[in-house]
Amino acid sequence: MRVVLGHFCSGVTVITSIDDGGPVGFTCQSFSSLSLDPPLVSFSPARTSTTWPRIRSVGTFAINVLAAHQDALSDGFARSGADKFAGVAWKVGLVGAPLLQGAVAWAECRLWAEYDGGDHTIVAAEVLGLEANPAAAPLAFFQGRYHLINPPPGGPTTAAEEFGRDERKTGSPAEWDRTSRRSRSPQPGEEVASAESQGSTQSLSKGR
Repeated sequence: MRVVLGHFCSGVTVITSIDDGGPVGFTCQSFSSLSLDPPLVSFSPARTSTTWPRIRSVGTFAINVLAAHQDALSDGFARSGADKFAGVAWKVGLVGAPLLQGAVAWAECRLWAEYDGGDHTIVAAEVLGLEANPAAAPLAFFQGRYHLINPPPGGPTTAAEEFGRDERKTGSPAEWDRTSRRSRSPQPGEEVASAESQGSTQSLSKGR
C-alpha cells in the first residue's frame, strides 16, 4: 500500500505550536484543504505521535508549508528525541505558534474536531489566519524522495541534489518580512500525515 500510494505527489508541512515546555513541531505529509465555509484544513498525525498530544493540549497551532530548500527542516522535525528548533529561524504568529522562516505558506489554526483514522488521527482545523511567500517554490515528496517542482532542463530534480540533505538555505529576517503576505479571515464573533518518521525519507507517515 505504501509503495503504490507513494506515487501520489504531495507537499510537506511542519505543524508547530508552543506549550509550557517551549516550541514543539512535527513533519506532516498528510495535509489538505477541507472546507471553504467554514474555512477548514485537515491533517493526520499518527496515533503513536508524542508531539501531537502536546499541540492538541494547546488547541492552536500553525501549519508551515515547506519550501524546496527546506528538506533538512522536514527531516529534522521528523525525528524524535532532539531539539527540533535548534538553529531554526522562526517568529510567533497570530495564534502564538511558530512560523518557520522561508516557508511557502502558513496557516494559523485552532482545533476544530478529531476523528478516528485507524492508526492515525484525522484532525480538522479551523483556519484563523493565512500567509503566503510568493517568491518560494514548494518542496514535493514523491516515491519516498524530495523533489523540485519544474526543475531547469538538465538540472537537479531532487531537493537533495539541489541543496544537499543537511544544508538549510533560508532568507534573512528582512527577506522573510518582505516576501511574506498576511491575510485574515473573520474571527468567530468578529470573524480560517503524518510524519515524524525516524529521519527516513522512505515514508513520512509516522508521528512522534
